[in-house]
Amino acid sequence: MRFQLLGPLSITDGREVVVLPPAKPTSLLAALLVRPGEVVPTERLRQAVWGERQPATAKAALQSCVLRLRRLFAKYDIEEQSVVAVAGGYRLPADGDTLDLLHFRRLVSEAVGAGESELPLLRTALGLWQGPLLANVPSDLLHRDEVPRLVEEHLRVLERVCEIQLAHGRCREVLVDLWEATRTHPQHEGLSAQLMRALYGAGRQNEALAEYRRIRAHLRDELGVDPGAALQNLELAILRGEEFPGAALAERDGHGAAAGAAPYGGGRPGPDPSPRPRLPRVPGFTGRSRETAGLVDHLNDGGRRDGRTDSTPVIAVISGGPGMGKTALALHTARLVADRYPAGGVLLPLARPDGTPRPAVEAAAELRAVLPAGIPRGSCLVVLDDVVHPDQVRDLLDVPGCGALVVTSRMRLAALVATHGPAVLQLGALTPQESMALLTTVLGRERVAAEAAHARALTDLCGHVPLALRIAAARLLTRPKLRLADYAAWLRRDLPARLALPDDPRMSVPLTLDGALDRLPGPLADAHLRLARLSGQFTAPDAATALRMPETHAEELLERLLDTGLLDEEQPGTLRMNSLFRVHALHRTARTGDLPQAVVAPARLALPSGAT
Repeated sequence: MRFQLLGPLSITDGREVVVLPPAKPTSLLAALLVRPGEVVPTERLRQAVWGERQPATAKAALQSCVLRLRRLFAKYDIEEQSVVAVAGGYRLPADGDTLDLLHFRRLVSEAVGAGESELPLLRTALGLWQGPLLANVPSDLLHRDEVPRLVEEHLRVLERVCEIQLAHGRCREVLVDLWEATRTHPQHEGLSAQLMRALYGAGRQNEALAEYRRIRAHLRDELGVDPGAALQNLELAILRGEEFPGAALAERDGHGAAAGAAPYGGGRPGPDPSPRPRLPRVPGFTGRSRETAGLVDHLNDGGRRDGRTDSTPVIAVISGGPGMGKTALALHTARLVADRYPAGGVLLPLARPDGTPRPAVEAAAELRAVLPAGIPRGSCLVVLDDVVHPDQVRDLLDVPGCGALVVTSRMRLAALVATHGPAVLQLGALTPQESMALLTTVLGRERVAAEAAHARALTDLCGHVPLALRIAAARLLTRPKLRLADYAAWLRRDLPARLALPDDPRMSVPLTLDGALDRLPGPLADAHLRLARLSGQFTAPDAATALRMPETHAEELLERLLDTGLLDEEQPGTLRMNSLFRVHALHRTARTGDLPQAVVAPARLALPSGAT
């Protein structure tokens, strides 16, 4: 037989559980079990059973209660665990086989320094908790003094379990536990910090910031204090879209253990026993929820539903115009499915800085050098970034250990789609709602809400292009007193030249779009510049007039521009050029002094080949 203290007080033989009635012997038993093997003073036991209103014959009443408890033990054949009377009190012998509390503590002790076994041991320990502690024990003293101490033991282990999973990028796995724990313990800053990190890592930045506001309001209302420095720094890191190491939060403040603190007396996790390549994090990723969900489903198991074997990598293609966040989506999604690919992830650029394709042989050699030796088949995910030609992908399909290929490209790679049938995502501009969410994530709800109309105008100026929005948000974040209205007016006076950050040439809309045009064959680039002279929307006949060519030739050019992501198809027969792309094209034309000459027919135009 075994006593169960971690929940309603009960006795079990492993098959059936008997929950004890809320009576005085139950309170006496609980008072002894919370201090297993220790001598509990008689005065302490009397207070646990009767509280402050003890009977005049309390000494005799306690002895009578002990006899009733011994009869209960005899009823369930557990006389060997009888209550022992000693000088000054009573004690109840117990060990890990007869009391779940001691079993819990034994598992937690074994987990310290157990390496890969730590998480399973701690999960087993948490599984011993079966509901509200001592729910059937009518003792105010025990609920006041002992239950909080036991709850803290539970929370330290829960924090540790969540910390291990967060350290491995398993943000979604811990959300349910953390939601429940933070609502049960609303002022526990350590759990709230972990929930914020989990939400942030799962791409739910707004909810992470809402969690900070919840605990801040709770602490102010209940205790009259603000959150500690660790939580405040975490909120700031999320607002800035930064990647924050868990160690930076390993501080203690007045309201509980910080997220990175060692929760049960030792043992931070050691280094990963099998180092694996890791993909870079995308800080502050916002929007694309539908695309992300579909891609996660495909990479987790959807790619196997069409009969592929484990020897054939799952393939997904993310295409779209420059600055649309293709690489960010690929990296963000790859981290969400990290558990499906235990050998890690690799980011492999397939274009040189000038836009020319890297030879497939060179890329394959680099990939084989990065992947750990002898990794299991299908256990690694590879992001092939900025693919120029389908042959670059085909030549990497047989790399050992590669279980999934996420391909990003400015081209739609129709030939690859035709031969290998991957999942296909075509990224355009963000929706107005997603654009506002991105600004809110970086700048904070209060600042955006205070100038909501100007914030919407700013997103329109940026063409709802993620790169442009992040540049604008970064500038505003570094100037917290600058009004959104003033910044939008300043931006409008020299758009798109002012959508650039001087300390990072990669964060520049003009350079990004110039590079995109420079990578195209001359006639395609010239066609793009001429089409910018039209209104934002146009048809093939409109294009034929602007390009001074037959309509059939214009249709071929439009197809090629659609393939590059520089045009979008609003509806069949109606094309659209993103407003920011159009402004850039007009600006570039002004820099050259005049429009290019009439565009030649595209029949012989060919995009760069990657089959080298």
